[in-house]
Amino acid sequence: MPLLYTIGQYTVAPAVRLAFRPTVDGLEHVSASGGAVLAGNHLSVADEYVMGAVVPRHIAFWAKSEYFTGMGVRGWAMKSLMRGLGAIEVNRAGGRAALTALDAAIPALRSGDLVGVYPEGTRSPDGRLYRGRTGAARLALLAEVPVIPVGVIGTEKIHPIGKVMPKFGPRVTIRFGKPMDFTGRPLDSSSLRAITDEIMAEIQKLTGQQYVGRYAPRRSSS
Repeated sequence: MPLLYTIGQYTVAPAVRLAFRPTVDGLEHVSASGGAVLAGNHLSVADEYVMGAVVPRHIAFWAKSEYFTGMGVRGWAMKSLMRGLGAIEVNRAGGRAALTALDAAIPALRSGDLVGVYPEGTRSPDGRLYRGRTGAARLALLAEVPVIPVGVIGTEKIHPIGKVMPKFGPRVTIRFGKPMDFTGRPLDSSSLRAITDEIMAEIQKLTGQQYVGRYAPRRSSS
């Protein structure tokens, strides 16, 4: 576990649990050992720190490349934070640049780490669950690890899009579903699409969100 993440487990995590009092269901599905992809819905920047606060293991989150390329003091601070937490840079422009996230995540998963992925690719603009992108499915097949669906409810109320500081008071629920094993499934576009749709269906069961059969619009600040 990266040193900064370890420090956060003893300092920031208890503070987050105390401040937001998250209700947690199904944490037993996140086994004490073994790699897995945590695939969740994405409502708020709070999703990461709430999930990190309740899971007693390191989670290497996929983070947009802009967090690693900022300029000035603020850019340096964000870059240092991401690297210190063991985040994995993902380029959302596509092509070979986007595949570098897979290159970094696969060894981590095979060594027993958890990787946190948001298949929607960006935060939901209206609280609905949007069509998932196939990166999580591809990652699970290549690393030969299960996918654990994650449903978070209420984080958009504590840290709405566009707000710098979180709100205190609203309650948050986070639910972990049973691991989904896709061993033996082919690594082609049709299979990846089918697997991704299965993952999104399980996430929807956990959250009760309305499903939208198209990709969420991208935000430059997501």
